[in-house]
Amino acid sequence: MTDPQRDLPPGYQEQLDLGYVFGGLQTYAQRPFVPDATQLAAWQPDVAIMGAPFDLGTTNRPGARFGPRGVRSHAYEPGTYHLDLRLEIFENLEVVDAGDAFCPHGRVEQSLRNVQDKVSEIVQLGIIPIVIGGDHTITWPSATAVAEKYGYGKVGMVHFDAHADTAPDIDGNLASHGTPMRRLIESGAIPATNFVQIGLRGYWPGEEVWNWMADQGMKWHMMEEVHQRGLDAVITDAIAEAMNGVDYLYVSVDIDSLDPAYAPGTGTPEPGGISSVEMLRAIRRLAMETPLVAFDVMEVAPVYDHADATVNMAHRLIFETLAGLAWKKNLSR
Repeated sequence: MTDPQRDLPPGYQEQLDLGYVFGGLQTYAQRPFVPDATQLAAWQPDVAIMGAPFDLGTTNRPGARFGPRGVRSHAYEPGTYHLDLRLEIFENLEVVDAGDAFCPHGRVEQSLRNVQDKVSEIVQLGIIPIVIGGDHTITWPSATAVAEKYGYGKVGMVHFDAHADTAPDIDGNLASHGTPMRRLIESGAIPATNFVQIGLRGYWPGEEVWNWMADQGMKWHMMEEVHQRGLDAVITDAIAEAMNGVDYLYVSVDIDSLDPAYAPGTGTPEPGGISSVEMLRAIRRLAMETPLVAFDVMEVAPVYDHADATVNMAHRLIFETLAGLAWKKNLSR
């Protein structure tokens, strides 16, 4: 293993330090911009943030293609010292922004292939990818790339969502934000018995899909259970279920798993969801207590946001993931 090469060009750090609003560069948390696989290999970061500006799989309100840009540029700068864990996140964890996958207008297959290729570039280097969507179709190619790295059947999934996203198709379309979890299970990338969903509620899908989910051995914790038992207890069960017999974990968050009071900027808002404080603590626990190898946050649509509440929430979900990983890395030293 050679030493990391992390030199920045003259003037680069100054622009990053100017912050979200005034700087000439908009990267996640002003982290260095390292978009090329060769650069990533030389830099040797722990985590690479990437965007997937794709929303051709939406069935209600479009706009999640602007999620990566919104999370990078509209969230206010919160600082980097985690008050609960008492650590400087970026002193304990090397994080870069790897840019976006190219999602050409109107080209679904090409876009999804490009997402998979970019996630693969990151994960094949042993770097943890954090993917900002984009609609939830993105989790299909993203988790596939992760499974190709660590082995089909070796990666469990904890999936926060108002909706199961396990339909066989949507209007005949296999690639939709209502179908990605079914695609992952059918392909064998993620074992159904290690696929755990949290926060489901509302009025979709119908009975036939629920029967299919049960037949596959999927696990789920409805929002009513979260309300009755508390999210902390549910997370304890979800970790045990997702990690039973596998070695790694992928966590996927649809921002509509939160109540719209906390995250209104999304395409399919569903009242009665998880609160922000519960979700932040849950994500931190998952990063601290599991062998997390990938994380995504999907369906952020800034055009419907109010006071940047949703982009700030998505930003902090990533921060809690990074803080948990930093804590774990520091603990292992």
